[in-house]
Amino acid sequence: MRIRQSRPEDLEEMLRIYEIARRFMAEQGNPHQWGDDNYPAEELLKEDIREQRSYICEEDGAVVGTFCYWIGEEPSYREIREGEWMNDQVYGVIHRIASDGRVKGIGSAVVDWCLNRHKNLRIDTHEKNLVMRNLFRKKGFTYCGKITVDDGTERFAYQKILES
Repeated sequence: MRIRQSRPEDLEEMLRIYEIARRFMAEQGNPHQWGDDNYPAEELLKEDIREQRSYICEEDGAVVGTFCYWIGEEPSYREIREGEWMNDQVYGVIHRIASDGRVKGIGSAVVDWCLNRHKNLRIDTHEKNLVMRNLFRKKGFTYCGKITVDDGTERFAYQKILES
């Protein structure tokens, strides 16, 4: 699998993948994590592309997954409840991992790719997103507590630090 930065011409495929991901989450008992049928909004994806924090996963030239990643502060991670972050050092942030289901292991490949770029990662997910919570456990993330995202809902927060 190849991972590369998203380009404006990838937007249609990204929207297709997020549509599939929303349907999959609803079928798995998690219909509320991404709120409505428009998350992530097209404008947010365009901003991610402009800010060079949007990525595409390709297999044999086909777009099969997408995610957002950057190194720096995530405002919703400033306050954590019922726990604490493992450190206060600079970290990488992974958001909105999504796949169209054609290729297995995209979440794992994304985490590995991000860990190769930064050894201190933070990520969050909805309590009912058992697929992602299982991935985080499998990849060695530590549950750190609960955070609140922009829409006021709660998320489970995780961190992984690779030793040098």
